Amino acid sequence: MNLLLLKQISVISAFMGVVGGTIALIPPFTLIMLLSAFIFPAIIVLVYLKKNDLIGIINTREGAIFGAIIGFVSFIASFVIYAPVSVILAWIVKLISGAFYIPGFLRLLPFDMGTIIVLLFSVVFLAAISAIFNGFWGLVTAYVFEIITGIKKENNENTSIDFEIK
Repeated sequence: MNLLLLKQISVISAFMGVVGGTIALIPPFTLIMLLSAFIFPAIIVLVYLKKNDLIGIINTREGAIFGAIIGFVSFIASFVIYAPVSVILAWIVKLISGAFYIPGFLRLLPFDMGTIIVLLFSVVFLAAISAIFNGFWGLVTAYVFEIITGIKKENNENTSIDFEIK
């Protein structure tokens, strides 16, 4: 596995997650951003990498792996921005107007330790689901690149991205 490419993909997808988490703070866009986090990050990042020649020819398996990494990292980054900022905004609104408001799904949760642990498990589970969906869309994006360019990567090349666990 090319570690430089993995770092580039992680940084770009974390940036996508930060942008998505920031847009999700606007109440009308919260649900739209949650649903689009399952589709668009893999497509946008892979097209960006391909347009700037940061990745070469990728096959569908590599597209699926890249898409899964992009989906997981972008969803976690989105939540890391969304959750604390929405709680801070709720405290500011409470101090200014006296009304208690927390945007999004956090408004239903009492904040004790058990709830926070369940919330973290839920976020990791949703990030895994996002990885599955983005893996599929990464596969589709790589397949479309193969169709458009007409160049197919050979299966027996030594430049595959097999993970080695040591």
